[in-house]
Amino acid sequence: MKNVSGGAPRLSAQPPRAPAGSTPSLEQFGYKQELRRALTLFDLLIYGLSIIGPFSPVSVFGIVFNMSHGMVPLVYLFGLLAMVFTALSYMAMTREFPLAGSVYTYAARALGPTIGFFAGWAILLDYLLLPTLIYVACSISLHSVLPGIPSVVWVIGQLVLATALNFTGIEATARANWIMLGLQMLLFLAFLAIGAVALAHHVDGAHLSFAPFYRPSEPIFRLGFGALSLAALSFLGFDAISTLSEESRDGARAVSRATMWSLCLCAAFFVAETWLASLFVLDRTSLPPGDATNAAFYDIAGVIGGGWFKFVVAVPGAMCAWVGSLAAQAATMRLIFGMARDGKLPRALAHVHPTRDIPDRALLVTAAVALVLGIVMVSRFELLTSLVNFGALLGFLLLHVSVIVHFRRERSRNWLRHLVVPAIGFGVIGYVLWNAEADAKVAGLCWLGVGALVLTALRLRNQATALPDAR
Repeated sequence: MKNVSGGAPRLSAQPPRAPAGSTPSLEQFGYKQELRRALTLFDLLIYGLSIIGPFSPVSVFGIVFNMSHGMVPLVYLFGLLAMVFTALSYMAMTREFPLAGSVYTYAARALGPTIGFFAGWAILLDYLLLPTLIYVACSISLHSVLPGIPSVVWVIGQLVLATALNFTGIEATARANWIMLGLQMLLFLAFLAIGAVALAHHVDGAHLSFAPFYRPSEPIFRLGFGALSLAALSFLGFDAISTLSEESRDGARAVSRATMWSLCLCAAFFVAETWLASLFVLDRTSLPPGDATNAAFYDIAGVIGGGWFKFVVAVPGAMCAWVGSLAAQAATMRLIFGMARDGKLPRALAHVHPTRDIPDRALLVTAAVALVLGIVMVSRFELLTSLVNFGALLGFLLLHVSVIVHFRRERSRNWLRHLVVPAIGFGVIGYVLWNAEADAKVAGLCWLGVGALVLTALRLRNQATALPDAR
């Protein structure tokens, strides 16, 4: 990473302070502006909605249905409650450190470079796997309707298209997000409209009911929190908006607002669509394993609208949902860029394309990893979801600790925002992580072990472990 003033990077005891009411500049942290500031608040909001995806619950509807005994929309309300605390912590740290590295940057600045590395390494597991997860989820949808084409072909095709679009630059990525999100919203509205008509005609015995939110015979809190890890998976992506802090025209304030707005809007979409879908399976609290569970939402679409509508939800719907992989890949390469320019990954990955203003080498690495993972994990969707969750949740834990430590050091008097909120967020995320699947924990710990080896290798090569700072 280049130091603005020249000379060796150094780590200050306290982060640089901006004048009251203003956002710190990159130069105050020892960086120069290399990425293009081209994104408006609207672009950031569209990016957040795209990476989360209004139809994210579709691919895991059956799994969440079984885990929650039919109370899917209730699980997403629990998920919103859990994620709001994390979103507030992101907003607080984004305004303090408007840099591209997300959790890595926040933990490194608040807790030190070593812990920052492990925070970044943990969230990197999420960011590397999230595009792959979206490719696999979309391939499942497409394969369910076009079984003659192998799922791995769909995975490779989506990856190539996403990489090509991201290579053209952030403006092209933003335009693609607008178009594909607009198509998703049309599909969402069509599902609500056709579903409402089917509900009014009591198709398959459906009728208006609050049973998907409350069943007196079921332990609501235990089931709700038990399925929370999958609900959290559907919300993953709002945090990736922070990786675009250096490309926001309006700085950290726009990033903060887009983070919370995208989270709340997607929660409303999730609750509406899963409530409506659940009304057509009111007589059940579980679904048979296998295709009946994996394709549950598509089967419901077929019930309410016929075979043609099932096709529309599965094929064009999957193609629209693919835009989430485009946004996820963009976030991943910016996280790698942020870590590489600080020497926490090979510095060659911090290279910025001279005309497109994107971290091009980080993009190629991200694509290569997604290709390998997509081929290997195409038939292991549930394990993939668990691994994505583990990386994200561990990163969120360190985010909450970073907020508490940083603002205690700054002697903040806003106890609610800077102590109570992150403490509650830490407790909720810690509970979900503690109850994660054993395989995910083992694989996640192995990933951290690999991270320890990487950090040791970087130190043996005498790569800097201190953070740049302005002189």
